[in-house]
Amino acid sequence: MTFDPRDAIALTQALVRCPSVTPEEGGALQLLQDILDEAGFETHRCVFQEEGMPDVDNLYARYGRGSPCLLFAGHTDVVPTGDEALWTHPPFSGQIDNGVLYGRGTTDMKGGVAASVAATLRFLDTHRETFEGSIAFLITGDEEGPAVNGSVKLLEWATQKGERWDHCILGEPTNPHHLGDMVKIGRRGSLTGRLEVLGKQGHVAYPDLAINPITDLMVLMQALKAEPLDQGTDHFDPSNLEFTSVDVGNRASNVIPNTAKAVFNIRFNDHWTSLTLADALRARLEQAAGNRIRYEVVFEPTNAEAFLTAPGPFVHSVAEVVAQVTGRETVLSTTGGTSDARFIKHYCPVLEFGLVGQTMHQINERVETRDLVALADIYQAVMARYFSG
Repeated sequence: MTFDPRDAIALTQALVRCPSVTPEEGGALQLLQDILDEAGFETHRCVFQEEGMPDVDNLYARYGRGSPCLLFAGHTDVVPTGDEALWTHPPFSGQIDNGVLYGRGTTDMKGGVAASVAATLRFLDTHRETFEGSIAFLITGDEEGPAVNGSVKLLEWATQKGERWDHCILGEPTNPHHLGDMVKIGRRGSLTGRLEVLGKQGHVAYPDLAINPITDLMVLMQALKAEPLDQGTDHFDPSNLEFTSVDVGNRASNVIPNTAKAVFNIRFNDHWTSLTLADALRARLEQAAGNRIRYEVVFEPTNAEAFLTAPGPFVHSVAEVVAQVTGRETVLSTTGGTSDARFIKHYCPVLEFGLVGQTMHQINERVETRDLVALADIYQAVMARYFSG
């Protein structure tokens, strides 16, 4: 190894140079396993399978058997680069230019993984002889993909092996503008519905002989959007429904189509479960349709329920460390999309704190090197406080 893994910048560069586009491992997990093996961790590589989906490689590691156990979670898989010719620096080069490290996965989320590993190695350098708790890593390879052969199965596997965790920090990029802006203590749920209205095809010159499903679809769409779903809850904004697709598939301008379809997605708060929300939306549609509009609605299965890690000693301790290191007023938030926290929350309290996410998934994804240093400092300080009681 030609670099010190205690250096979060150098470790991020090394991970970025592993082309681990989902579901390829690309060498990233092997690099982390080698580092953690050398540091005295017990490590396991787990490849999980599902019919019709690619196999996914994952990594679990633990140091110590005592309590409490702090779990760091993350993923090393990344989204595709897009047109590499549009990048100012090659996406898997890990180049640094004027204090900024460029590359796919720098923010989402190899930088967060690197900071947690670097911080842990530094923490063990100074506390190995007195350390009585345990530290674990749960690193998946398909968070950016279907999320079927990653964290869900790795958590189940580890639990069956007797692994238990007291708290978890997930290093997703949580900050909107500056490091220290935001700690996420929950996530909204996500529910997708597919609506199809059945009409009667006919000639546009003879509308009395046809039933236009587009007109009826507009009625049902308005019914779903007319009234707010809720007013928000103590820690969540109001739930929100957005239509993402409207499709008729009609290429003829003189034909009233037979069917019209729409797709919608709701990001919902802890006022609802996916089941109660689906029931409420069905009721709206039924009332609007009456006995006149013929329609079908199907809700896709979801593993993204709303959840909250209630503010308490762990949450406040992390937020205080973030504020101390960054000098910023840190907001506790439940905004954003879904993450693997939705799986981890079944096993232990989980919060998310990582880098600034403005460039994640974009061309020229990048991170300021000073933020990598500061994030590692934050994780190290969190461990010092956590294991001191």
